[in-house]
Order: sequence, then structure tokens, then C-alpha cells
Amino acid sequence: MNPLFHMIAGAPDPVAPFSHAVECEGWVFVTGQMPFTESSIDSQYPEGIEAQTHAVMANLKTVLAGCGLDLSHVVCARVFLTHFREDYDRMNAVYSTYFQAGRFPARTCIGVTGLAKDARVEIDFVARR
Repeated sequence: MNPLFHMIAGAPDPVAPFSHAVECEGWVFVTGQMPFTESSIDSQYPEGIEAQTHAVMANLKTVLAGCGLDLSHVVCARVFLTHFREDYDRMNAVYSTYFQAGRFPARTCIGVTGLAKDARVEIDFVARR
């Protein structure tokens, strides 16, 4: 059981000391992604929860692709929102478009007091090869 530590070209630079994903025995744990639209962590986030959710999902797809996976491999997601009541429904409307109906990952959605660089949303995944 030797874990593989993945750093994915084209994914946003880490905002802290972490790997983009860690793989062990077919399980792939994808670090929570922020709504960067460029690889630099100094780039601006897009405005609004819808645009930020799209940006987060794009970054997650980049990490998954770098591991040879796609959204169909995702079995669990965690969503973190800093403006839970205001953003929950609108985030869900965007999030739901990324998965086939009836094949949504298990999920937890949590309201938090803050996220790195003042993002409104962060999402992480567990995928299975």
C-alpha cells in the first residue's frame, strides 16, 4: 500500500502544503478546489456563487483528468459554503448539471465561516478507479 501523490499540470497552484490528489488502492482523494480561473493563486475569483461553482468544478475536472479519471468515477463530494443560506440553492443548480441524473455522488454540504482567499465555495471529491 504505497500512496501516490499527484500534482497535476494545469490545476491551480496549491494555497497550502498539499497534493492535488492522493491515490491509494484505487481510491483517489481529490483536495478541495477553489474557484480560480487560472493556475495562479493570485488570480481573481469570478463574481457570484454560480460562476465560482463552475470554476471549482472545472478545477476538479482538471485534477481528475490528470489522474486518468472523470466525474463518473466520483463517489463522494463535500461542499463548503461561506454564505450557506444565500448560496445553497444556486450552487446546487450549477453542481447538479455536472452529473448524470440518478448518478449523483454521496455528498455533504457544510456552511463555514471562511475559506482560503475568501472563496464562497470549495468542493472536494473521493473517486474510485
